[in-house]
Amino acid sequence: MMSPKKPAIITFFIICLFFFLTPETASSQPAREQFFRAETSYKNLRNSPVKIKYRENWLRCIEAFESAYKIDPGGLWAAAALYKTGELYQELHRHSFKTSDIKEALDIFVRVSKRFPKSSYKPKAEAKIREIGRVVSNPIASQPQGDDGKPYAEAEACYENLRRNPAGKKYRENWLRCIKAFQEAYKDNPTGSQAAASLFKSGELYQELYKYSFRSSDRAEADDIFQRVVKQYSDSPYKLLAEQKLGLSALNTEVSVSPKSGEAQSAQNPVSDDIAAVIEKSISVTTDVTDTDIPSGNGNTTVTNLRFWSNPNYTRIVIDADSEALYRHRLLNEDPSIQKPQRLYIDLDNSRLGKDTSKVIPINDNLLSDARAGQYNLDTVRVVVDIKSFKTYKIFSLKNPFRIVIDIWGEGEPAVASERQPGRTAAGDQKIPASALAKQLALGVRRIVIDPGHGGRDYGAPGYLRGVHEKYVVLEIGKKLAEKIRTELGCEVVMTRSGDQYLTLEERTAIANTENADLFISIHTNSARDRRAFGIETYFLNLATDDESIRVAAMENATSTKNISDLQTILNDLMHNAKVNESSRLAAHVQDALYGHMKTRFSSIKNKGVKQAPFYVLLGAQMPSILIETSFISNPRECQRLTDPKYQDQLTDAIVRGIRGYIRETNPTAHGVPPVPLDSRG
Repeated sequence: MMSPKKPAIITFFIICLFFFLTPETASSQPAREQFFRAETSYKNLRNSPVKIKYRENWLRCIEAFESAYKIDPGGLWAAAALYKTGELYQELHRHSFKTSDIKEALDIFVRVSKRFPKSSYKPKAEAKIREIGRVVSNPIASQPQGDDGKPYAEAEACYENLRRNPAGKKYRENWLRCIKAFQEAYKDNPTGSQAAASLFKSGELYQELYKYSFRSSDRAEADDIFQRVVKQYSDSPYKLLAEQKLGLSALNTEVSVSPKSGEAQSAQNPVSDDIAAVIEKSISVTTDVTDTDIPSGNGNTTVTNLRFWSNPNYTRIVIDADSEALYRHRLLNEDPSIQKPQRLYIDLDNSRLGKDTSKVIPINDNLLSDARAGQYNLDTVRVVVDIKSFKTYKIFSLKNPFRIVIDIWGEGEPAVASERQPGRTAAGDQKIPASALAKQLALGVRRIVIDPGHGGRDYGAPGYLRGVHEKYVVLEIGKKLAEKIRTELGCEVVMTRSGDQYLTLEERTAIANTENADLFISIHTNSARDRRAFGIETYFLNLATDDESIRVAAMENATSTKNISDLQTILNDLMHNAKVNESSRLAAHVQDALYGHMKTRFSSIKNKGVKQAPFYVLLGAQMPSILIETSFISNPRECQRLTDPKYQDQLTDAIVRGIRGYIRETNPTAHGVPPVPLDSRG
């Protein structure tokens, strides 16, 4: 009978034999020993405040771990050794601030992820890649707190308190107090670990103060500080950030792309080109933003929706959020090596993706494949737009509620009016006879979009009379105008709304663009606290020239007069492509016709003239566009008139006369257009 101890002895012998006969175990022994020697060297370095200041000591430890990896690149210790070299480069960067160090760390973590897919170090490496993404996009938050860290921390606390105090932001002295705190932190130790961050941050605060003060001196001060950062801290990542700020000193974020090169002319993106490229190429968890394994963010802003409108040569995408967020964007070239098309991404800081937000919206038009949203890291939502082809694009933000608008245009010419685009039908479209179609083609104005303002939950301005609201009045006027344009001008008409529907302001412009409209006319009623105010005025998109125009634009945009100045900064860039002259001419014809026609039929008609202001609803329109304030709904007399069908008929007759006058002026050779009566010009 076998002793009870013999099976255990035999089992132990077999295990030992298997262990010693396994080739991997034998070859891994030197790698294991080298790994522990490298670990000992690294512990000694960390325990020596003197040695830790010298780069060569870090490189010596890194080389020790690299040796452990090279001894057996496929062995048991390879993933651990390679991962450790990445960790040391990452830690070295916290002392050196050299871009090359953080790039080397990133590259090593990518190698770990790809070469050791079954190792426990793969998820660790992927986490490091996401962490580096946060570090290079927000180096201020990742700065070490050395001997000079306390003044910087106090300055940060000052700014954080100000940032959370909307009322305090209105007072200049509060901004200057925080700016002074950062500058004191810089002066305390101009060569310390916090110096570049402190100086850069003071420039950022001057830049942000400019958004409230509109003083050119604040903006100039910010630029001067950024130039000092570039000169004084050439080895710091803040040099790159300062250069980017100097390229976009107005702060929020328009990109213009050269039609010839397809490259971005300017972009607010603190991540250097090479690091951004490595991150993008790294692993699926960082490039595929729809990955559901990424945890939900902990930001203060929630991205709630993605929307789009498109035709073959134009697409508008809107990112909706529940509060304002800083954002940056970047155009990435096609990369066949990882089977990635050209793409544009937008990162929203301090944000999270809503649970019910669509993560992918298929577009599949001539320009784009789709748009994807995901939680890029714990506090950043990334939206990626996959591009087929494009000519140029613009990105801007709107407020109340906050949303980011992406307009993308293609190379082709707009489709002719008779070629209807699928997916949308014009409300009340009628079949146009051949004679009328010929007239349209001769005139050059074939399709007109009429936009009755407000609607649905947006009632617009309340009337002087009980139960009268702007949304109902302008819808009736819009319907009458559409019918008269069809019958008297022979043009096709598209209504942005034919019922009591809610439409966002950017959606209205998108409809006009996707319908390839030749004219866009938005109908509104005016309102003022002073009920004695009355009159008719017509606006076109441009920078506001007076306080009254700013007030009207703020009212129609459902935002504050302060935010109008932000929009005017955006317009400095956008207006280069807008049809300002044509819109001004159309506005003049319509305003002249309104005043001239109405004054002969009604008493007390006031000509408030043609004005210019930054209206959201006209922003990005690719055709002559105007906004008509038909009368003051807050005025007792004009409120009564606006509800009178006869007054509405006369208003629409006058607008048609104005459009006809514009057509005749822009194309004098057009046939079949009746001359405009003299009374329509006042």
